[in-house]
Parts: sequence; structure tokens; C-alpha cells
Amino acid sequence: MPWLMVASNHTETARKPQSETGFPEQAAGPSIDPADVARFSAQAAEWWDPKGPFAPLHRFNPARLKFVRDRAADHFSRDVRGRAPFSGLSLIDIGCGGGLIAEPMRRMGFDVTAIDASSENIGTARAHADQLGLDIAYRAATVEQMEQAGAGPFDVVLTMEVIEHVADPEAFIRTCSRLMKPGGLMIVATLNRTLKSLALGKFAAEYVLRWVPAGTHDWRQFLKPDEIRQMLSAEPLAVEGPFGLEYDPLNDRWSQGDADINYMMVATRAP
Repeated sequence: MPWLMVASNHTETARKPQSETGFPEQAAGPSIDPADVARFSAQAAEWWDPKGPFAPLHRFNPARLKFVRDRAADHFSRDVRGRAPFSGLSLIDIGCGGGLIAEPMRRMGFDVTAIDASSENIGTARAHADQLGLDIAYRAATVEQMEQAGAGPFDVVLTMEVIEHVADPEAFIRTCSRLMKPGGLMIVATLNRTLKSLALGKFAAEYVLRWVPAGTHDWRQFLKPDEIRQMLSAEPLAVEGPFGLEYDPLNDRWSQGDADINYMMVATRAP
């Protein structure tokens, strides 16, 4: 998660009603950290309040969306100036929270599936999407459940500010990667384990500025880019990055910059 935010944005193809998919509406699996799930479940109703506890995430989101959009457009040779430029492509948002990534991805044309370990988060996300008429397939599920159920594969796999909150990061990210189609794209966003992230991503954000509740982050669970690269080394993927995102406090906005705190990794599977 970014250092000043809480953790873990169209085709005409018919979609089965969610009640007919066979997915249980309760997440289970070894990647779940119950304490983290409980923490975010307690705030689930406030995901879409731009002045609430997720306000830093609302400020961070445009930079994330731009990165995903531009990488996907380049990878799939799509023109983002068109309406619904990613029509015909499927995407899964793993650890979707209240749907802040899933909804804009759907508007860009992706056929979106979004999962979260918190049933409360999924309830909030589903209700918000329904109000706007967005057909997003939300599931209270883990990535392990999706793989076991034979979901996908997907053209794009997103897991944004989630891996630092799971119990087994390597098993989690490798399972995520196996949901990617041949020729597909995966983007992983997380925080770097550096002294700078300890100072800003942990202590300043939680105890000085109080942008996020104390205990939101465990710096020991932050991952260095090479650790993610190593975790994925046994999978048939090409991995690029890190691609850093940094905050400009004078202009209150995020843009691409150094990777000392927030960064993304990009993985692709050969066609």
C-alpha cells in the first residue's frame, strides 16, 4: 500500500448471474491473514467516501489507473483514446477492496472479475457497482479458490497493495500468475522494504500524520523488487520493474518516480 493510504480499479459478452457460478460467498485459503481481513472488513462501508479513512487511496488511485491503462494499452496494442479501448479482454482484480480499481477497469472495457477475502468489502463493492449499472463479477474468495474452481485464465491479472498482507507471499503471487492467459499481463503493486519506507510508509503515515490507522502496515512484510522477481522465477514469465510511484506533497498528487517506497512489477506470459 502506498505510504499514506490504507491497504488493500466493456464488453457485450453475457455474464452468468453471480448466484449461478458455483463460487462460495466465503473466502478461504492459506493466503488469508485473518487480522488484516478483519481490519479492512471493519471499514468496508467507507471505501467510497473520498474524505473518509480511504481518502489517501482516492488520491493515489489516478496514478495507479494510469499505469495499468498505459501498460495494458502498450501490451495489447490498444488505443486509449477510443471508447472502451479494452473491450474483449478479461481482467481479474485480486484483493479488490471496495472496487476502486475494478470499476474504472470495467469502464475502460475490460470484462472484470474482482475478488476479496472480506465478504464485507465485496458487499460494499457490489452495491456501489449496482448503483452505477456496472456488471462486475464480484466474489468473496481467495486466489486459491479461484484457481481450484478453474476460473479464468485472464488477459490481465492485477494485485494492488495486497501481497504485503498475505500469509505466504510466494505461494500467493505464483497462484496469481497461473490465472494469467498465455500472452497475458500481470501487475503487482506493493511497498519496498527500505529505511525510507519504514520512516514514511510506517511511522509517519500511521503515528505522525495519522493518514492510516496504527497497525495497518507491518514493515517486515514489505517486499523488495528482487524478492518478487525471485518468487516468480519458477514460473514461465518475463518480469520487469520496479516502476516507482512517489508522492508530491506540495501538489498533493502521485506520479511515476523512485521505487524506494511504492512500486509496481510487471510480469508477462509468452503467447
